[in-house]
Amino acid sequence: MNVLVINAGSSSLKYQLLNPETEQVLAKGLCERIGIDGKFTYKADGKQAIKAADVAMPTHSEAIKAVLDALVDAENGVVGSMKEIDAVGHRVVHGGEKFAQSVLITDEVMAAIEECNPLAPLHNPANIIGIKACQELMPGTPMVAVFDTAFHQTMPEVAYTYALPYEYYENDKVRRYGFHGTSHKYVSGRAAAMLGKKPEELKLVSCHLGNGSSVTAVDCGKSVDTSMGFTPLAGLPMGTRCGDIDAGIMEYLMKKYDMNISEMLNVLNKKSGVQGISGVSSDFRDLEAAKGEGNHRAELALDSFHYSVKKLIGSYAAAMGGVDAVIFTAGVGENGIGDRAEIVKGLEFMGIKLDAEKNKVRGEETVISADDSAVKILLIPTNEELMIAQDTAALCR
Repeated sequence: MNVLVINAGSSSLKYQLLNPETEQVLAKGLCERIGIDGKFTYKADGKQAIKAADVAMPTHSEAIKAVLDALVDAENGVVGSMKEIDAVGHRVVHGGEKFAQSVLITDEVMAAIEECNPLAPLHNPANIIGIKACQELMPGTPMVAVFDTAFHQTMPEVAYTYALPYEYYENDKVRRYGFHGTSHKYVSGRAAAMLGKKPEELKLVSCHLGNGSSVTAVDCGKSVDTSMGFTPLAGLPMGTRCGDIDAGIMEYLMKKYDMNISEMLNVLNKKSGVQGISGVSSDFRDLEAAKGEGNHRAELALDSFHYSVKKLIGSYAAAMGGVDAVIFTAGVGENGIGDRAEIVKGLEFMGIKLDAEKNKVRGEETVISADDSAVKILLIPTNEELMIAQDTAALCR
C-alpha cells in the first residue's frame, strides 16, 4: 500500500510517498513560496534529486499537481499511475475535543475541522486548503486527517483544566490541548518495542526537543500530561517561543512600550525563547559555539532550556507515580549530545543514569543509559510521516 503524506502550511507543503508496512520512503520533498514564485524540491528513492526548481504555484492546487506529476514522471517517478497511490494522510494541527484519533475525511469531518480554526488560526486553514486541493485532484482516493492534538485527548480533566472561570472552558473550550502528539505517539510505541514490553506496562516521559519543544507523560500508552497548552506557546523555552511565563508580564510590557496584543504575541512567539535570552540565535548549535567562546547569555539560554526539561521529567514522574524510561527525540533530542547529558545530570537520585560513551551518538535508535540505570534513557528518532501513513493505512484497508 502506498500512502501520500501531506503537511500543508500557509505558503509551503511538505510531502512523502511511503509504504507504511515496509516503511520505505519512495519519494519526498517540499513545495515552498506557494502564491509567490514557487520552489519545488523532489527526491525519489534511487533517482536524481530535483532541488529548488521554479514551478508556478499560485495556489496549493498547483503545488499538489506538481507533486503528483513528479511521482508519475516517466524518468524520475516512482509509481506508474495515480492508481498506485492508495490513500492520502493529512497532518492537521488542531482537532480540539472533537477528535481523539485519526479519522477518514468526510464532509462532516471537514466541517468539524473548520470549527477548530479559531484554536489554530495559522495552521488549520492551511491544512484545510491542502485537503481540498488533494480532493480536487484525486477524487475517489481515501483521505485521512491525523491530528497533532489527538494523542493528548486522553489527558485527565485535572491535567487539562486551567484555573480560570470555568465558563471559559464550557463556552470557549479554553483548556490544555497539547501538540506534537503524532511524534509522542510514535516514539512511545517504539520505546515499548525496544524494551520488549507492551505500552500498557510502561510509564514514559517523552522529550520532543527542537525549535519547538514539548514533554509528555505517557502512562500505559496514553498521554496523561503535556507541556504545551491551549497553544504551542506554552511549556518549555523554545527556539523563539517564551514557554511558560507570568501573564502579568504582558500587561507590564504592553503599557511600558505601548504595544498592542499582536505586537506582544509577536515578541512571545518570534523573539523570545533561547534566541531572546542569548541574543545570538534560535539554533542550539550556534548557542553551543557561542558558549564555547565564553558568551554568558548563550550559556544561560542553554542552561535555562536544560533546567526546564529536567523539571518536567521530575514532575511527570511524580504525576505518574514513577517512570520506566525517558525518551529523547526531534532535532535537539536526537542530535544534542551535550544537551541530553545536561538534562539528565542530577537525576541519578531517580534512578536515571546516563552512559557517557553510549550517549556519543546522533540520530540513531538506541539505549544511552548506563547498564545499572534503573530508568532507561532512549534515543529514538521521530517519524511523524510514518505514523501518519500507518494511521491512514489502518483506516483505509
